[in-house]
Amino acid sequence: MVTKDEIIAVLNKMIISASGWRGVFGQGKENVADEQSVSEHISPAHQIICGAAAYVFADFLHKQSLPAQEKKLILLGTDTRPTGKAIVEAVIPVLLSVCEVQYAGITTAPEIMAWARSKASNDVSIGFIYISASHNPIGHNGIKFGLADGGVLGAENAEKLSVQFKDFLNNDDYVSKIETLIFAQTASVINNIYNKIDDAKEEALKAYYDFCSDVVWGEKTSERQVIKNAMMEGLKKRHLGIVCDFNGSARTVSIDKKFFSVLGFNYECINDKPGQIVHRIVPEGESLLPCCALLEKTHERDASFVLGYVPDCDGDRGNLVIWDDSTAKARALEAQEVFALACIAEFSHLVWTGDLTFGKQLKKDAQIKFAVAINDPTSMRIDRIAEFFGISVFRAEVGEANVVTLARKLREEGYIVRILGEGSAGGNITHPSAVRDPINTVLAIAKMLLIGNDQSPDKKGFFNIWCKLSGQEEKYKDNFTITDILATLPQFITTPAYSEKAILNIKTEDHAILKDRYQQIFFREWEVRKDQLKKFDIYSWEAIAYNGIKETRNLERFADALRGGLKILFKNNDGKEIAYIWMRGSATEPVFRIMADVCLQRAVYLTSNADFQLERDLLEWQKKMIMEADGVSK
Repeated sequence: MVTKDEIIAVLNKMIISASGWRGVFGQGKENVADEQSVSEHISPAHQIICGAAAYVFADFLHKQSLPAQEKKLILLGTDTRPTGKAIVEAVIPVLLSVCEVQYAGITTAPEIMAWARSKASNDVSIGFIYISASHNPIGHNGIKFGLADGGVLGAENAEKLSVQFKDFLNNDDYVSKIETLIFAQTASVINNIYNKIDDAKEEALKAYYDFCSDVVWGEKTSERQVIKNAMMEGLKKRHLGIVCDFNGSARTVSIDKKFFSVLGFNYECINDKPGQIVHRIVPEGESLLPCCALLEKTHERDASFVLGYVPDCDGDRGNLVIWDDSTAKARALEAQEVFALACIAEFSHLVWTGDLTFGKQLKKDAQIKFAVAINDPTSMRIDRIAEFFGISVFRAEVGEANVVTLARKLREEGYIVRILGEGSAGGNITHPSAVRDPINTVLAIAKMLLIGNDQSPDKKGFFNIWCKLSGQEEKYKDNFTITDILATLPQFITTPAYSEKAILNIKTEDHAILKDRYQQIFFREWEVRKDQLKKFDIYSWEAIAYNGIKETRNLERFADALRGGLKILFKNNDGKEIAYIWMRGSATEPVFRIMADVCLQRAVYLTSNADFQLERDLLEWQKKMIMEADGVSK
């Protein structure tokens, strides 16, 4: 029997947050956890932890159920990591002891969430368990939990589940109880679940396919076919090709190929076998190079191929590569660029459908309020874009669950929130979806490329709408490309979240203490540098904390940011926000992230080179101050 000490030792190395419960599951040499391991085996301690997590979530679901929901059903799926199967083998028998289970095998995160949403019922309490570590290295794995609302548990429910889990582990007999449950089910009962995988997968795929259509074309039945027809007409006149490097992810067995092909897009892909993970999982930097190479190859053969995407292992995130006309090469977009393009497209969607009347938020009987929900290190580029459309911007702490929860709160307050997301991570969430999805990102940009001025006699195309509202009508042309759209983005330089220069190793475990020390250092440094910073048009600053969905402005005690995000927002002499530096410890990886965001061409006497240097200088300054705070003795 595995001991409690062994389980505690494993748990101490795991990260439990609203974004999921993650750790290194892969076993390397001498059965030591190895984040690059491709082993399918997990330790006995990991088995107990997964079984206990399943048991506690089933109990949590029971407590969330309505009186009429006597039946409890948990949907189960995995990404393509090697250890997924072993985790499933620990989870299924435990779940069967307390509720019904349907297992769809390899699924994407958006797919299992759409599946759960489709099965929402007044008679059945629905939950899902998704086994994945998202963008983390291959030896990592973890568990995400959610309900029938189509997203992972919000921060409040995630905290409740975490507390229940810790309480369960305080029971003296929990190890023997979970071990008994894992081995108690008969082979026939277990096999019955596996024998129905194909049926469950087919049901999940249909639910996801149908839901994607609702998301992309809009919630209103009256407008859905109109906007789809407009894009399809544009596609007939201007063929568009898309490539994908699946990198062996869960999207290899999802709807992508069928979805894009049925719409009429040219489509080609590589690394399309489940588990064929040939490079780093996180779709950033070097991970996008194979897709760039594929796009260049296909574009040379067929010039319609101008766009590509690379998903992470669970398929909820996908960053883009594009054909750049200015260099005649393919290039990867920064995550912040991807989100900015998606926002422009979906804001323009609202204008095209008449929901948003050129920035005037009007309705016959009452004012409609529009908003976008983003995370704290999303570039201020989004604020500039939203301002042109008359859309309010609200920020939450890093974490998809936080942004989704904030958007739901805004809707309860009367706002329309069509798009939300984490600009620092790329991709977007388009309502009514509650999870990022590369299909939605790609089609947002496709709508912008294909719905032009010739699609409707009384409507401007998406790109023309954006050019008009942003005062850049001279940049519009009928034969525009993605390169032309990118040239109209508000110009910012932002530290990529997954670049080496954005990651620090911090010894201080209590981040409130770290931020308290940092505050004193920043005060000292500001006095030294404030005159020098004026030549960059920086005259004042404001500290802001982000904890969950709460934003605290004019923060007096930096320590009040706790483990959340802390931003120092810089302003010019007119009080205009023009740059920031930011910090936060990751909730899904054992790293501490820093970033800087700088508005380019802020003053006529500055060159873009000076602006680029300012981003580097601010980031280096931030690093120096944090490392000094971390090195201060306790």
